[in-house]
Order: sequence, then structure tokens, then C-alpha cells
Amino acid sequence: MTKTPDFTKAFESMFTAFPTDMKVFTDAFQNSAEFSGKLAKIALEAAEKNAELSQAWTKDTLAKMDVVTEVQKDPSDYAKVVSDIASSQAQAAPEHIAAFAEVAKKAQMDTVELMLAAGKDAQAEATAVVKKATKKAA
Repeated sequence: MTKTPDFTKAFESMFTAFPTDMKVFTDAFQNSAEFSGKLAKIALEAAEKNAELSQAWTKDTLAKMDVVTEVQKDPSDYAKVVSDIASSQAQAAPEHIAAFAEVAKKAQMDTVELMLAAGKDAQAEATAVVKKATKKAA
């Protein structure tokens, strides 16, 4: 059988010929982790607020449904009760949907601000690296 060549020495000599500053990689990982954490926080805050809004809408709906359990004298009164509930829900829906839209708008604005800040940080970091590299070359 053929023997698999050992590339250990070749890789060792290659990596020693091109020294790498691992701080760059650890800094990049740290920056990425911080950015991801901030994005996750925005998403979790929006999800929490959406859950609160959904719960409030459900409680409001259930409170209005209480009249359905009452016995009506005339069968047509049941139709009126259901009609009243549907009407109140139709009136309340735009308000609730607007609240969800505000949460989405806030999350979007926070995300845009985070992206802009990250872009500015990346630009400043790239400028610093270029200045450092040009200083060494000169």
C-alpha cells in the first residue's frame, strides 16, 4: 500500500514563513459576537413587546366575548350579540395592528442604527490598519 505523505513539516514551515497576528482574528470574532448579541437583543425586545401586545389583544377579545355566555330571550338577540362583537373587533383591529407596526418600526430603526454604527467602526478600523501598514512600509 502507498504511504500517505506527512505534510506536517510543510505546513509548519509555511506558517512560520507567513506569521499571522492572531489578535486580528480574536478581535474580529469579538466584534462579530458583540454585533450578534446586539442584534439578538433587538429581536428579543421586539418579540417580547409583540407577545405583550398579543396578550393584551387576546384579553380584550375574551372580555368582550363574555356577553356570548349570557342567555338571550330572543334567538335574534344572539345574532345581535355576535354582530356587536364582530363590530367591536373590527374597530379595535387597526389600533392593535398599529401597535404591532410601531414595534416593527422601532426594531427596524434600532437595526439600521446598529448597522450604521458597525459600518463606521469598520471604516475607522480599516483606516487605522491602512495607516499602520503604510507606516511600516515607509
